[in-house]
Parts: sequence; C-alpha cells; structure tokens
Amino acid sequence: MSHKAWMKTVPTENCDVLMTFPDTTDDHTLLWLLNHIRLGIPELIVQVRHHKHTRVYAFFVTATYESLLRGADEIGLRKPVKTEFGGGMRSFSCEEDYIYENIENELYFFTSQERQNIIRYWLENLRAKQGESLHNIHFLEGQPIIPELAARGVIQQVFPLHEQRILKRLMKSWVQAVCEAQPLDEICDYFGVKIAMYFAWLGFYTSAMVYPAVFGSILYTFTESDQTSQDICCVVFAIFNVIWATLFLEEWKRRGAEFAYKWGTLDTPAESIEEPRPQFRGSKRISPVTSAEEFYYPPWKRLLFQCLVSLPVCLACLSCVFLLMLGCFQLQEFVLSIQELPRIIRFLPKIVLAVIVTACDEVYKKIAYWLNDMGVW
Repeated sequence: MSHKAWMKTVPTENCDVLMTFPDTTDDHTLLWLLNHIRLGIPELIVQVRHHKHTRVYAFFVTATYESLLRGADEIGLRKPVKTEFGGGMRSFSCEEDYIYENIENELYFFTSQERQNIIRYWLENLRAKQGESLHNIHFLEGQPIIPELAARGVIQQVFPLHEQRILKRLMKSWVQAVCEAQPLDEICDYFGVKIAMYFAWLGFYTSAMVYPAVFGSILYTFTESDQTSQDICCVVFAIFNVIWATLFLEEWKRRGAEFAYKWGTLDTPAESIEEPRPQFRGSKRISPVTSAEEFYYPPWKRLLFQCLVSLPVCLACLSCVFLLMLGCFQLQEFVLSIQELPRIIRFLPKIVLAVIVTACDEVYKKIAYWLNDMGVW
C-alpha cells in the first residue's frame, strides 16, 4: 500500500510507529526481525498485521506508559515541571517523576510526537551482535539493524501514524484560518520543535516582509521617470534593505530564543555523533581511532569515481539540457517566422520546453540519487 493509504489505516488504537515490508518478504525475515525486536527492545509491543489484498506484512509498534517513562529518562526528554517545584523545563527523571506536570495522566503526559520519538530512538538503536547475518546481509558488531535493513530494501517504510482528530483540529485552526496567528504551541506538540520553529520563522519572515514591500511601493509611486531620480531611489531602497535586514536578524535571534526557552531547547546539549549512512559499503577494518570494526573505503577510489564517472555524467547532463533548450529556442524562432500558422501553434515550443524540463527533472533526480549512493561506496 502507498504511504498515504497506510496513514489512513487504523486497525488498532495501540499503534505509534508503523513498519511495512515488501510483498516478497519471506517468513524467515519477518520472524528474525520480530525476534530481535522483542529480545533487544522488551519495552516495545509489536503486533503483526497482514493485508489480504496486497499481501503486505506490517509491524504495528507501541509501548506501555511505564516503558515510555523509562524511555523518556533514557533520552533525556525535557518536560515541564510543576510550579511548586520551580517550574520551567527539565530533563525527565523516573526517580523524581512526581515533579512533572500531568504525570498522573498517561493520556496527556506524552504528546504523540514524543511517544513516536522515544519508540524511534529504540528502533534505531537496535544493535547487531558479532557475526550476525540475515540472508546475504552481514552486520558489523554494534551496527544499527533497522536502518541497515531499510537501506537494503528489506524494510519498506518506517513512519509514525497520524492522529486524525488532531489533524482535523489543526486544519481548522491553522491551514484554513485566515488572518489569524499560527497555533505554534499546538504545532510544536504534534510535529515537534524543529517543525514548529520553522513555521515560526516563516511567519515572522512573512510579517517582516511587509515593511520593505510598503516602503518600496511608496518609493516606486513617487519616483520620477528620469534616470537621476530612479538612481537616487535605488540607493535609498538599498540602504533601507540593509537596515531592515539587520533589524530582522537581531529581532529573530530574540524571538527564536524565546521560542527555544518556551519549548525547552535553549540549553539542550549537543546531539551525539550520528551513525554512518546505512548505504555505506567498503572493506572491514579496525578503526585506528575507536579500535572498533568498521567499513572503510579508500579516499582515492572515491576521488577516481568522481573524476571518471560523476564529472563526465554531470557535464553530459548539462550539455543535454543546453542542446534541448537551444533546440526549443530555434523551434520558437521558426514558428514565429511563419505568419500563416494558427496562434495556438505559436505556444507549441513553450509547451515542448515545459515537458522537457519536467522529464529532465525526473531523470536527473534518479541520476543524482544513483551518483550519491555510489559516492559512499
């Protein structure tokens, strides 16, 4: 089933994250992964579902409230503290769980985004033991299993499920609302701080653009038609933009810090070192830095691929685009030179150019993905 179709499928209320598999997946693969999840992450509750029409299997993953509390402690999830204990935001601790707001209400203590974030953290940190393998996939010791299987196509998709009730509320208060402030707190609760911060910046930027738009319109209206007046107005507008941009950046720093403090990310420690891309391949070796087993690919081979493959392919794509656009321009000149042609035919070169651009975009996107994946070998 498609991603959107799965999101609208609600076979059980006890589901936070959905994991789907191709219809060619055999029982051994499903049982192998299910056994590893249940043994490696006992906090998770996994239910197996099978779609009878598409013959696709899926794992519906959730966790109990007590397990989520331990997970919040493990990842240092920041939660609001009760007023009598000082207020503000603090990393969650199971030993002092009584100091946090709504701790008694398991339905409202965690947002759906927080639940899914904890479960995703567990899934992405399911590690392979030394010598483990699945079919032709051989894992390194300590390598994350699920990202590797997703990169190999064994797992089709891993994504959180939406809550239709909250989506409908956001649709009315956010998407369909006109001339109203964005419900940033609700966006943060549902989509997370990163998404909320983006839309906070987008709204602030859109509002700030009113000032140069109004000033520029007034300046344009009262500008004389002579060259001297136009040059003076351009200089004045450039000076205004410099001042506006400076004030915009300083004000956004202040506004962004307010949101970061409000949402508990102002003093968040730096993120841990990310895992290598699951698509990375190479020969196994002992890392001279960490003394752990890792995949290693010589830099000279990567440079050789870039010079002999990436660069010629990019130049060929650019040449192809140039020749196609030149052909469209020549066709347009030829069509315009014939006066007897119907008017609708005169738009034919532009239509052809639009089709070529769309087709090239799809083709070049696939080439870019291929070059990017080959560049990590």
